[in-house]
Amino acid sequence: MHTVCHITAFDRPELQPYATMRRHVEHREQGIFVAEGEKVVRRLLESSLTVLSILVPEKWYRDLEPLVRARPENIQVFLAEKKLLETLTGFSMYQGLLAVGKVPRQPSLEAALQQAPQPRLFAAVDSLSSAENMGAVVRNCAALHVSLLIIGETASSPYLRRAVRSSMGTIFQQAVFETTHLVTTLSDLKQRGMRCVAAHPHVSGRTLPQADLRGDCCVVLGSEGYGISKPVLDACDDAVAVPMPPTVDSLNVASAAAVFLYETNRQRGKYGCVDYGGNGR
Repeated sequence: MHTVCHITAFDRPELQPYATMRRHVEHREQGIFVAEGEKVVRRLLESSLTVLSILVPEKWYRDLEPLVRARPENIQVFLAEKKLLETLTGFSMYQGLLAVGKVPRQPSLEAALQQAPQPRLFAAVDSLSSAENMGAVVRNCAALHVSLLIIGETASSPYLRRAVRSSMGTIFQQAVFETTHLVTTLSDLKQRGMRCVAAHPHVSGRTLPQADLRGDCCVVLGSEGYGISKPVLDACDDAVAVPMPPTVDSLNVASAAAVFLYETNRQRGKYGCVDYGGNGR
């Protein structure tokens, strides 16, 4: 079921999530997020997440209507001119599609461990502040078989509008666990037999090809400027770096995530590559 309404202003209470989409704290308290762009909105409608409403130009609604009709919930469809939609963002929107969804209930750590295929592969982020980088990390995790992405208490939410957009909607399929204390969560994983491997650029002599990632492991990623904090680094079992020339300090966190996760999958034979044993290659 769905209802359709043409609007010329954002004065209706149901439109407040769009009018306040820069107020991230309010949205977090309400347990909602904003999806932006044709692909992201389409993927939200195709997902199992609850969709509250969509706000689109009429021409786009004609394309999306079959997906809206197929949804089980009663979605409010608001149709508006693209110029009106651009007043929300303050800049020209290429497509002008927006939607509001509900943040899903996160799994428990125990449930995530039980449901993950073996060998288990988790990832964790510490102090990652850029929403765009967070979205890119989510996209890499979804693409490279990460069963659970753990968000540290000092990291930005993966459900910020820019993070959702940067993930290209893969956040709708990626299991996420937002912890209130990352060090404790990593300790819990270790007690359950999972190795925590830090992607740390300031390690001398220990590089990624030397790490054995074939068993249950959690790849831990740090912030853009300072890497992994010392308490989190101390909580990890191992710390390794991507081998690079001395003239380059480090990779962008999303690029580092892709390299680490690809190597983990390669060692596990995901891509038909020969595994030489994990050490000394």
